[in-house]
Amino acid sequence: AVAGVASAQDCDRVCLKGHLDSYLEAVVSHKPETGGLWTGFRQTENAVVIPEGRGVWQSVTGLGSIQRRYLDPVQRQAGYYGTVFMGEEEAVVALRLKVQWNQVTEAEWFIARKSDPGMTGEAGKTPFNIETLRATLPAQRVVPRAERMQREALQAVVNTYFDGITNHDGHIVKGHPGCTRYENGFPTFNSPMKPEMDIGNNGRTDCRTQADFGVAIVAIRDYFVIDEEAQAVM
Repeated sequence: AVAGVASAQDCDRVCLKGHLDSYLEAVVSHKPETGGLWTGFRQTENAVVIPEGRGVWQSVTGLGSIQRRYLDPVQRQAGYYGTVFMGEEEAVVALRLKVQWNQVTEAEWFIARKSDPGMTGEAGKTPFNIETLRATLPAQRVVPRAERMQREALQAVVNTYFDGITNHDGHIVKGHPGCTRYENGFPTFNSPMKPEMDIGNNGRTDCRTQADFGVAIVAIRDYFVIDEEAQAVM
């Protein structure tokens, strides 16, 4: 049994972490029956529905060298961001886990590998750099309560990022000058900025700027983990 369950519907941080760890252990050991899965459990990998026992249940052989866990008792969801081993290959993953009735009801995986095709469809051309990711890990922290933003404010700040890059206006983004942006560890900032678009980072791009990727609209914004303790949003 997983500790920390207050009722059939409640699941606090201890409860969520217990379910996340048990689920990941079940995946690594290729045993769905030990993962605390609900009868109607649903899993997707890069938006494709995967039956129990297939997909990561077969391919993941261990957790990787990068592990971050984020917890959101309000939404009863847990997130894992980091790496896993698929055979000898270390892949960057993000995982959303939904807990209801003290069971795991949903798992949603996003998986990126060095060998994946990029925007052109050519293998190995996706942005990817695990070595840089190890050196620039997102924080795993407990922010003092007096210094925390409320969850609604955290979500609103993240919203401004998507609004800024789709409107091609970095002034909309509520980010610090010089803020970083990585894609699977690959840095997508600090390149020369067009003079007429410079918003105050010594002529270099940062997380507030459109840079060189063409995102027209971000229509579905699912903030599946808002970890108020860590002040992190997935």
